[in-house]
Amino acid sequence: MSPTRTAVLFDLDGTLLDSIPDLSEACRRMMAELGRPPHSLEAIRTFVGKGMVNLVRRCLVESGSAQDAEVDAAVEVFRRHYAAVNGERTVIYPGVVEALEALAAAGVPMACVTNKPAAFTGPLLERTGIARFFQVTVSGDTLPDKKPHPAPLLHACAQLAVPAAAAWMIGDSANDAEAARAAGMPVLLVTYGYSEGMSVDSIECDGLLSSLVDALPRIVV
Repeated sequence: MSPTRTAVLFDLDGTLLDSIPDLSEACRRMMAELGRPPHSLEAIRTFVGKGMVNLVRRCLVESGSAQDAEVDAAVEVFRRHYAAVNGERTVIYPGVVEALEALAAAGVPMACVTNKPAAFTGPLLERTGIARFFQVTVSGDTLPDKKPHPAPLLHACAQLAVPAAAAWMIGDSANDAEAARAAGMPVLLVTYGYSEGMSVDSIECDGLLSSLVDALPRIVV
């Protein structure tokens, strides 16, 4: 019997790419249009992780009121501004391309599983040149549920034809860890990501990575 192949599912923001500069600029433009004070880049860093609507809600809550109607209106403003800046200032973290190239050379199937809406995920992967590494992309609106629900991870595994137990999840936050645990797969967390303001070493996981390259000995034999 041939061995079960290993797949790797990657979070996007805070794991592969530092997209905070673009998200922060879109939030700044949104807040200005809404007549509210902007938040610092570091504050935005702690708001990222549970998807676009949560990011917008956090921006509004931290500046005063955030009624549902206000959030809905602000989301549309944010989408317009983010579409204009998506990918302009985003940078690929050190070690990411090297790790992705090594995994691709070893024939390891890869998926990107993010809470970012599909309208922004595809263009960002293309603009940063890493779309070519992923056989599957699961965005925040691909399914009814997003991380920390396990459904996006299980969907990615099904698309890759790999059992969840044979896949690794690599992310930067409790969202990723909780989703992986619920899906029945091991999870590694990078130490340089966003982690929603939490200390990453306080999150239960199977290992911490200072660079994606550090994951290669665990995955590629």
